[in-house]
Amino acid sequence: MPISDYLKRLREKVGNELLLVPSVIGIVYDEQGCILLVKHSEGEVWVTPGGSIEPNESPADAIVREMWEETGLLVEPTRIIGVYGGPEFLITYRNGDQVTYLMTVFECRVLEGQMQADGVETLDLAFFSQSDLDGLKVPTWAQVVLPDAFRERGRTYFSAPRWRPGN
Repeated sequence: MPISDYLKRLREKVGNELLLVPSVIGIVYDEQGCILLVKHSEGEVWVTPGGSIEPNESPADAIVREMWEETGLLVEPTRIIGVYGGPEFLITYRNGDQVTYLMTVFECRVLEGQMQADGVETLDLAFFSQSDLDGLKVPTWAQVVLPDAFRERGRTYFSAPRWRPGN
């Protein structure tokens, strides 16, 4: 799993301890309304393309960069589908690193490029319908985000608040 120099420096200081990491994912639809997913090398699960936001990088620039790196597609973010976080976004990687992601989900339009996996982070790419998801190995966070991506387009989604005073 590639890791940025910034996160490498943090990991040298905190080891495997839990980090809160701002991140982005991109939703690209085909003509039939199917969503582009990539088979990730970490656990060989199907996920949406995306990754961590670098220091001083805007979320929009981060999704353009991540989509290019992972899929070979140059995209334009067109709207925010939602912002997500919480226990479903906690991941422990094979090396023991713990991360909880605060995830901004962008709908993106493809401008140009040749769709191809990078062979390092992504092993395969394909478009999937909502009914296809039942047969796929996806992480818990994707089970939260993907249903919203298939809902009414043009709306913004987020998880309802669970916090109450005294909890």
